[in-house]
Amino acid sequence: MSTRLAKGGRFTDRDTQIGFTFNGKRFTGHAGDTLASALLANDQVLLGRSYKFHRPRGLVASGAEEPNALVELGQGARFEPDQRATTTELFDGLVADSQNHWPSLEHDVGEINARLARFLPAGFYYKTFLWPRSFWKHLYEPVIRKAAGLGKAPHPETRDVDRYEHFHAHVDLLVIGGGVAGLQAAKVAAEAGAQVLLLEQTAHWGGRAPVDGGTIEGMEPEAWIERTVAALEAMDNVRLRLRCMGAGVYDHGYVLGYERVTDHRPGAKGPRHRLWRIRTKQVVTATGAIERPLSFAGNDVPGVMLASAVRDYVVNYGVAPGARTVIVTNNDDAYRTAMILKDAGLEVPAILDARPMGGGALMQQARDMGIRVEPGRAVSKVLGRTRVTGVATCNQDGTGAMLEEIPCDAVAMSGGWSPVVHLWSHCGGKLSWDNDGAFFRPDAGRAPTGADGKPFVIAAGAANGFLKLPETLACADGAGKAAAQALGHGFAETAAPAAEVTAETPLEPVWIMPRNARPDLKMKAFLDYQNDVKVSDVQLAAQEGYESVEHTKRYTTLGMATDQGKLSNINGLAILSDALGTPIPQVGTTTFRPPYTPISFGAIAGEARGEIFQPLRQTPMHAWHAANNAAWEPVGHWRRPYCYPRPGESKHEAVNREINATRESLGMLDASTLGKILVKGPDAGAFLDMLYTNKMSTLKVGRCRYGLMCNENGFLMDDGVVVRLSEDSFLCHTTSGGADNIHAHMEDWLQCEWWDWKVYTANLTEQYAQIAVVGPNARKLLEKLGGMDVSKETLPFMAWADGTLADTPVRVYRISFSGELSYEIAVPANRGRAFWGKLLDAGREWNITPYGTEALHVMRAEKGFIMIGVETDGTVIPQDLGLDWAISKKKDDFLGKRAQERPDMARDDRWKLVGLETVDGSVLPDGAYAIAPGRNANGQRNTQGRVTSTYWSPTLKKGIAMGLVKHGPDRMGEVISFTAEEQDHTSETLTTVEARIVSPVFYDPEGEKQNV
Repeated sequence: MSTRLAKGGRFTDRDTQIGFTFNGKRFTGHAGDTLASALLANDQVLLGRSYKFHRPRGLVASGAEEPNALVELGQGARFEPDQRATTTELFDGLVADSQNHWPSLEHDVGEINARLARFLPAGFYYKTFLWPRSFWKHLYEPVIRKAAGLGKAPHPETRDVDRYEHFHAHVDLLVIGGGVAGLQAAKVAAEAGAQVLLLEQTAHWGGRAPVDGGTIEGMEPEAWIERTVAALEAMDNVRLRLRCMGAGVYDHGYVLGYERVTDHRPGAKGPRHRLWRIRTKQVVTATGAIERPLSFAGNDVPGVMLASAVRDYVVNYGVAPGARTVIVTNNDDAYRTAMILKDAGLEVPAILDARPMGGGALMQQARDMGIRVEPGRAVSKVLGRTRVTGVATCNQDGTGAMLEEIPCDAVAMSGGWSPVVHLWSHCGGKLSWDNDGAFFRPDAGRAPTGADGKPFVIAAGAANGFLKLPETLACADGAGKAAAQALGHGFAETAAPAAEVTAETPLEPVWIMPRNARPDLKMKAFLDYQNDVKVSDVQLAAQEGYESVEHTKRYTTLGMATDQGKLSNINGLAILSDALGTPIPQVGTTTFRPPYTPISFGAIAGEARGEIFQPLRQTPMHAWHAANNAAWEPVGHWRRPYCYPRPGESKHEAVNREINATRESLGMLDASTLGKILVKGPDAGAFLDMLYTNKMSTLKVGRCRYGLMCNENGFLMDDGVVVRLSEDSFLCHTTSGGADNIHAHMEDWLQCEWWDWKVYTANLTEQYAQIAVVGPNARKLLEKLGGMDVSKETLPFMAWADGTLADTPVRVYRISFSGELSYEIAVPANRGRAFWGKLLDAGREWNITPYGTEALHVMRAEKGFIMIGVETDGTVIPQDLGLDWAISKKKDDFLGKRAQERPDMARDDRWKLVGLETVDGSVLPDGAYAIAPGRNANGQRNTQGRVTSTYWSPTLKKGIAMGLVKHGPDRMGEVISFTAEEQDHTSETLTTVEARIVSPVFYDPEGEKQNV
């Protein structure tokens, strides 16, 4: 059965028919349809099931505020769940399926939840699934996880075939919203000389004005819109974008736009979605307003829709939501829907106006057309299950019994309008309550401000609470002029476009129908359609002590569905306000967060996919490593060689070979990934004294010093060697994965706290290639290359020098992370590969062996050297690691000093670093815990330590480990037991290993080898 009207449809092309599929059934629509209008035209009223109760749900809206009609769109590589049918433009071959039901949309076994509704009130989950605790893992969690979610996730092995991109734009003025308000604001500002970008999220300019009626400058709104758009398109300083949503407004004039470029023509040339990164000096939000539903029993039955949406489907798409539509309202605007339905040849059995005196001129016009109007009346409940069959009526004041039943197949409801204040609120704009309109509106006195403290967001038209066409245009005209003035442009003192509409009488706030509804009716009056939050749920939350709107939101899930409360929040706030006996302004609103509507993951990622999902950083020697069979290890954004297995050699064997060769003769390591941060300026020494636990300002030029860096909470965050280059210049080495974070940490303190210190920092990590030459023959190799004196006397341990080796300018650091004689040589990055080759050629006589990160880790563990991220986990302080010697007692302060003096940091039973040797010589399991007698309050066994590093040492021919153990340094020689889980495909078992507490320095404890 088709409900397509014989005429009408501003957006549809009746000459172009389009085929599509819904739930496997073939339908047809017209070019210009949305999926929602096409389904409605085919009398497909049932479109989905609600999340909690699996109640039948149909369309309630016509735009981005739609909470019910979510579908799975596409197949295979173009499959995407949770797409709104109301914003999905119809295209030939579209395939859509409804969600959240089994075995079918019409017959869903989950609907049994609706019959158990009285036993599943707000907070049911929190009250039920806490007891018995043992049920959670094996009973509750699997069931809840299986039931969670609406649509199916795309198959993880299916690659998205579409392309996405990011686009950067810099403009003077960004206008968000292409209705008549946005068009007028953009036109005024552009005529004043501003560079303007205008975004409209739908496929059409003009917003609601062509549907709602009235005249602008003596013209029909549609004619005025066409003329204004043409004028804007002719301006060189204006850019217009349809299908582009203003997603979020952030600080410093940063705005995200989300453009759906080819959603309506899949496979077309170009990206599917484009994410706009916009920098603007001024923003005008002309985002309009959203009609509110009314809360009465059965207001979620398919066929109950917003009056404005009914009007949209009739006028814009030529589709009748019903043959007999009852109108229920608390304001005059809904009368427009009744008259449009009547003009289209459809029946309007009655208009139920909750106001005792009804409406004004619009009400009289409706009566003149022969439409029955009943003031002071309400819907007590909607009849029907999978579609509307009628309404039962009563008095809105709650007096008397049910009056009559009116047969109908659709209900158009209107509870007033709420300005779309989301973007205004994203970056701090405040709201005020408007009693006359019963909505929150932007407070111009508390507008979002920029870095200069001046407002940079202006609300215009309906988004500012001016809902009538004349005042909408006047407000928008003023907004455009105010933006131009703020940008330093003059503007012509012209009047706003004159507009005329039929006068309206004030609405009367109606938050529930009837006013004193029975409890059973409140149980069936829905606020949040998708999450099945009812009036009774919010009242119960208030009764149980949830007085904060944020707590009520989370307890009931009100406004937490995919529409983010666009339809439900104001009604929910009003119900909560009434239950608490507190005025709505004092109850407040929940937090508005971007994006305004969901953004695809593809748009967020943009071009960052496949090989460029996360661009890998490569050292100058990367190609050599790859050519020599390096096994790669991720280290931050770098890929470092883990080891270099030879043919027939396992990784473990390769690591042992690399260690033995280095310890016995000569090894070399690509250390280019180590962070290298230049700190320069008159206050550089004082600055580093505050960053590091030890004193750096006393470091002599030409010398190096190991340093520890803590955060303000006292926990160790990085370590490395600091080099003094000159009186006012230092080079700070950091961990490979920490360079960017440490540089940002430095800049944060310089810019926010010590902004008057004369210090400059620069991250030079990729400016230099750095190569460690390690082993007993290291000095011989450098002497063979020739060019500088690297003797112990000239270049002692922890010193550095500039010079030339093999005709290459170098900076040589005499530092060691292996315990062997070692030099770290920095050369300009563009000469790194060549110098690496010279070292290899010259070192062949000593069997020079490149080694990877695993050999590095084992050798450092043999020496008892700590490693950030291994011995530390964000809760460890230097004192835990026996590094008290690296904490200066001569400094008044450094970051973390006061935190480390807190009682918990200074207690004597903290776990301390020790070495561990297994009794049987095996390797301790990684991450194993040492068990202590007794159990804690949760019934778990007590622990007294954990393994942080564990390896097989080819040097010592046994397993070695480091760990943190309670009173560890005082328990040398004691044997303790460690346990760890061994997991396989069939079971989990605990393994126990005994280990002796020893010194963490296993190799060359006197340090003779590194000091030769």
